[in-house]
Amino acid sequence: MASQPRINSTLVSVIRMAKLSKSNAAAGPLKVFHFIHNQDRPDKAFTTERAQKAGKANAASGKIFVTVPPDHFGPITAENDPDRNQGVHVGECWEDRLECRQWGAHLPHVAGIAGQSNYGAQSVALSGGYEDDEDHGEWFLYTGSGGRDLSGNKRTNKEQSFDQKFEKMNEALRVSCKKGYPVRVVRSHKEKRSSYAPEKGVRYDGVYRIEKCWRKVGIQGFKVCRYLFVRCDNEPAPWTSDEHGDRPRPLPSISELKKATDIFERKESPLWDFDVRDEEGSRWKWKKAPPPSKKPANAADLEEGKRTRKAIRHSRKLSTRERLLKEFGCLICQQVMSLPVTTPCAHNFCKSCFEAAFTGKTAIRERNKGGRTLRSQKNILNCPSCPTDISDFLQDLQVNRELMDVIESLKQKSEENEEPAEEEPMNDLEESTSLGSSDEKTGKKTENVDTKDDLENALPNCEEERISKRRKVDTAQVGDDDLQ
Repeated sequence: MASQPRINSTLVSVIRMAKLSKSNAAAGPLKVFHFIHNQDRPDKAFTTERAQKAGKANAASGKIFVTVPPDHFGPITAENDPDRNQGVHVGECWEDRLECRQWGAHLPHVAGIAGQSNYGAQSVALSGGYEDDEDHGEWFLYTGSGGRDLSGNKRTNKEQSFDQKFEKMNEALRVSCKKGYPVRVVRSHKEKRSSYAPEKGVRYDGVYRIEKCWRKVGIQGFKVCRYLFVRCDNEPAPWTSDEHGDRPRPLPSISELKKATDIFERKESPLWDFDVRDEEGSRWKWKKAPPPSKKPANAADLEEGKRTRKAIRHSRKLSTRERLLKEFGCLICQQVMSLPVTTPCAHNFCKSCFEAAFTGKTAIRERNKGGRTLRSQKNILNCPSCPTDISDFLQDLQVNRELMDVIESLKQKSEENEEPAEEEPMNDLEESTSLGSSDEKTGKKTENVDTKDDLENALPNCEEERISKRRKVDTAQVGDDDLQ
């Protein structure tokens, strides 16, 4: 463990969420502007047996949970995430490209580039499709699309048979290079040549900027389009434990540029750039307004609008502590951890769930042969979430006291916040009911309001004055009745 320290990804994500909570809370009301009519789709993408054999090419996509248009540039923020009210964070992982599509990080579930030739590219996926790619983490060299024979019913072809050109998706990347747009980047476990790719699934690694593009003769003997991506995100990379995001860095030296052709380098100032004079501190931001969406925003029908507003209200009710508690989930039972245990490979489990996973398994296996007792053999016991051997760790299982204290503290404070939410609204409900029943002229009764909404949204001054006036009128009426 000491020789090979691992980053506890759960703690990293919780710390980052806590730091972002203040800025998200100060952002004001959510502005959901782009609805996708997909309520009839399942919450999770599904595939038939035929689709799985064909590499999920004809799989059905699940719901799109975010409200960004398909041609949205830059990070996906909390205002476009009505379900969770947190946006898509760096380091967020999904099972496959279909699930990644549901959160808007990269919409195509097969193609590696998302964009439009006359507008720019919004995202790319590093999935090992071209052997010319070079991944260095904070920067990488990306190979364009095309140059392969996909005639007939071919969907993929590893062999290149003609030169790539700056057209279609390749031109979209060049437009993003020219304008200095941020491009979202996801890495897939299929990229076996990269040491920065996730062990499984697909991971969102933040936004990068394309600094240069050119053409060169590739490994297979045909010309390919090449792009230099450099990271420029306000959140730190998932493979680091840094507290701050990227800072402007000098461009790396690219040896292949000596033999390259059609070299293009941005001359104008980029639209996404680092601002040292920003009120919130030095950070990456849009220097001008981001390009407007060219996709028509579908007018949400009444029912869909209600569902979205309900989801927004629900996400607002969740306090920061409650959202942080959700991050402390056991990888087996998916509930908030009880007596948390952290393995040497930095995975967290409930102690009871962890012990149940190894019930009936022993670290030592006794061997006998022909009546003779042989030397005992050590059993390999793998972590429930990765192939790491944790047999030695099981011999002396220790509860992570620091992590348990954090969870207990969050639970206690969340319970304290819930107590007034259950007591105070009762008086409001009684008052609203009495006021409603006494209004005989109009025959209207004031509606019961959500108890938590009462706590979060105080009545305006005009509403308080109106209620006080009505109480005075009711009191006067009672006095008149007594006199009569």
